[in-house]
Amino acid sequence: MSHTDTPSPTDTASRPDPRRTVRPRTAAGRSVLVLGASGYVGRHVCRAFTAAGDRVSGIARSAPADLAGVHWRPLDLVAATTEDLVRCLAGADVVVNAAGAVWGVTDEQMHRANAELPARLAEAVARTPRRPRLIHLGSVHEYGPGPYGIAVAETFAPAPVTGYGRTKLAGTEAVLAGCRDRGLDALVLRITNVSGPGTPTGSLLGMIAAHLARAADADPDGPPPLRLTPLTAERDFVDVRDVAAAVVAAARCPDSGLVINVGRGETVPVRALVDRLIGLSGVPVEVVEADRDGGRRGTADWQTVDLARARALLGWQPVRDHDSSLRDLLAAALPHRRPAAAGR
Repeated sequence: MSHTDTPSPTDTASRPDPRRTVRPRTAAGRSVLVLGASGYVGRHVCRAFTAAGDRVSGIARSAPADLAGVHWRPLDLVAATTEDLVRCLAGADVVVNAAGAVWGVTDEQMHRANAELPARLAEAVARTPRRPRLIHLGSVHEYGPGPYGIAVAETFAPAPVTGYGRTKLAGTEAVLAGCRDRGLDALVLRITNVSGPGTPTGSLLGMIAAHLARAADADPDGPPPLRLTPLTAERDFVDVRDVAAAVVAAARCPDSGLVINVGRGETVPVRALVDRLIGLSGVPVEVVEADRDGGRRGTADWQTVDLARARALLGWQPVRDHDSSLRDLLAAALPHRRPAAAGR
């Protein structure tokens, strides 16, 4: 799907910024602390830093068994005080906040995880004598509906329309305020929709992969249909391993106090992505969409991000296409079923 890759005329990614803090960064051997390390993105971030030769510690309520080489510190981050976080930060060169809440939680729980925790973390970093680089993982939902046909640049004014988007924006603003008011060395990566191995079942693609896994063992008369809400949207999907690579690049970046978009920089119709996932699985599942009420597609159904700043400041761009991401999602969800051939 083509799109108009038009940055805002006020974009300052290519010009000097007064918030930049130039500081030498070693290529490897850093002490890296990942908050929310047992989560979907957090696990891949841990693996990426470990592969880069860094010493990785993970903070979560419980440690998964499939992450080798990560030192675990059990802690309920939502309940943790600023003092708890200060103690955890001791000795860290890089801190990644991959914690957050999106599915199956109350509004209060979402606010505590997405807004209050980043604010406490920014305060904790400010209190740490040897201040680490902080990388906060934000969300494309902070922008709200994007203008149809235009890739949203970081200078577009955020206008979130969901509770998730509003709480994530509050967390981002707390981190940026710490940079502006207290001299924190931090970047915010604003991430689009994520796919790839381990996609959670709370997400659309993860839920479909779980349905396909059940359908593969269904009655020989045929698997049950997959009933979904209308799939009218076109979205920017990026592989989780590309996201992790962007986080590692952000740890080396000398710039500070900025938001940087992370995505593929292109849209894909969600229905086409769903159909491709099912086709690659080889499971003959029928998709039944709910009535669309005769509604006409609006600008809220289309969104992608501009990647000029990520390319310029991080030297990063996505390398995995949708097929490889979907295949690896299926390989993890249906380990005993081989995905269909590439041309199918």
